[in-house]
Amino acid sequence: MEMVIERIQRLREKMAEHQMDAYLVPTSDFHESEYVGEYFACRKYITGFTGSAGQAVITKDWAGLWTDGRYFVQASAELAGSGVELMKMGEPGVPTVETYLQQHLPEGGVLGFDGRVINSMMGERLRDLLGANRVSVESGYDLVGEIWENRPELSSEPIWVLDEKYAGKSAKEKIADLRAQMERAGADTHILTTLDDIAWLLNIRGNDIPCNPVALSYLAVTKTDLILFIDAKAVSDEVREYLKAQGIQTQPYDAIYEYVHQIHHARVLLEKAKVNDAILSGLDETNKVIDQMNPTVMAKAVKNSTEIENMKKAHILDGVAMTKFIYWLKKNVGKIPMTECSVSDYLEVLRKEQGALDLSFTTISAYGANAAMCHYHALPETCVNLRPEGLYLVDSGGQYLEGTTDITRTIALGPVTEEAKKHYTLVLISMLRLAHTTFIQGASGMTLDYVAREPFWKEGLDFNHGTGHGVGYLLNVHERPVGIRSRVAAGRRPEVVPFMPGMVCSDEPGLYIEGKHGIRTENLMYCLKKNKTDFGQFLGFEYLTWVPIDLEPVEVSMMTDEDLEFLNEYHQTVYEKISPYLSGDELEWLRQVTRPLEKNA
Repeated sequence: MEMVIERIQRLREKMAEHQMDAYLVPTSDFHESEYVGEYFACRKYITGFTGSAGQAVITKDWAGLWTDGRYFVQASAELAGSGVELMKMGEPGVPTVETYLQQHLPEGGVLGFDGRVINSMMGERLRDLLGANRVSVESGYDLVGEIWENRPELSSEPIWVLDEKYAGKSAKEKIADLRAQMERAGADTHILTTLDDIAWLLNIRGNDIPCNPVALSYLAVTKTDLILFIDAKAVSDEVREYLKAQGIQTQPYDAIYEYVHQIHHARVLLEKAKVNDAILSGLDETNKVIDQMNPTVMAKAVKNSTEIENMKKAHILDGVAMTKFIYWLKKNVGKIPMTECSVSDYLEVLRKEQGALDLSFTTISAYGANAAMCHYHALPETCVNLRPEGLYLVDSGGQYLEGTTDITRTIALGPVTEEAKKHYTLVLISMLRLAHTTFIQGASGMTLDYVAREPFWKEGLDFNHGTGHGVGYLLNVHERPVGIRSRVAAGRRPEVVPFMPGMVCSDEPGLYIEGKHGIRTENLMYCLKKNKTDFGQFLGFEYLTWVPIDLEPVEVSMMTDEDLEFLNEYHQTVYEKISPYLSGDELEWLRQVTRPLEKNA
């Protein structure tokens, strides 16, 4: 923690040079990505908090970190002794970052931030809010970068082309669709900065963000031109020819800022919540800005039939890896040395054997009380040994040419408490009921969330995260705008969209008891049409994930006959889909763990 204290002091010295009263450090890159490369880990560098979400504010005499409920336990531990106060977002009495700045910056003061890592919506909001108190904003300085010795290099990994047999649609078709959307919006220019949208639109993939196969880039689209702003080192001659065939020219990565300065008298479509403040500030007043969600977002969220069929294949591959892992874990716990880190590494090996190109996110491998930290990450110096008792939670996924996977299983390594059995069964019931719900077209995840939470609420329990998130195709494991949640997180635009056939979403309720255990069961599913009546078209879900759910902690007496039917049907299909890839003891074990449960068994 002494290192963090010293870094904050050096930052304050830089702030003093620029007469800044506060400096804002988000968790972001230049593209408003959820996960960021090491070059962009400024918030982690200045606070020591390693979670994937949070904002830091440093003033002359105070430092604070805002993060959400997924990270309360983790942040509390990592900030201890640093002098950085944890601000629990959404909790009673905790102001938002904006409100805190409004209340604590002096009249006539100065707020600083790097305008490339703050989205333009937040930049505008801060200027409006603080301007009432004559507080000015200085957005031209990366002060953390100025004090960061031996900062990692900006990534520039080679990009590659995703074959149409995986993408299901050519880049030319997607670009034509986008231009049609631009015309409907009344736009003649579109600035696209979200990395997964660019990768999806152009049918390219990269490796500039760990676990997210995207490339650091910007894209400008007009009625006649497409300009990809990307480091030349990332584009091979072969890929450059492919881009040229799609009508795409390339310019240097940073040239986007000069490009926007040269746009005049245009109708520019962009999404202020995603485009960084420096880009929006570069557009002069002769332009009309059309602020709306990038058209690629919805197009990408509705998977085409080729993508769905490929994702089914990816989940068989992943299901084999996960099933082999659970078998190995059950067979060997207590017999060979196991740590949270070593078993996570073994699971990665199994995935690579099934053809995974990479993980889809850093594996959450959490034993016992560590699983109560929703997004706990085991580190070699602190990971604990697994013992033949209690619960172990593993939340993991892979990136395959056939798609992206994400699955959580909570596994009994031996005897578990009665409380843990009750909580485990509640989570299971919730997951099963949500997956089997039928709903009318037009319903969103805000409506469906009740199905998942009702079993918890009846017991006076709840979980402090969303119930489901969209998933990309060989892209981001968290893909907007699909989501199942009970409320909109503070500071976020309420992107609540109706479910449509082809959308892929996770189903992952959980329960976390600090100091005891954390339980989550997660499958991916896709939306499809069900029956149509005089009242409208009804929709439902079908599983993509096929991996055994541990039966040992199940308290059958808590389940209705329908719940048991849901579980038994699921396990019957797991056996049918996964058994052809197993043999010997693994196959016999799978037969046993997918057996039907009965009320009086």
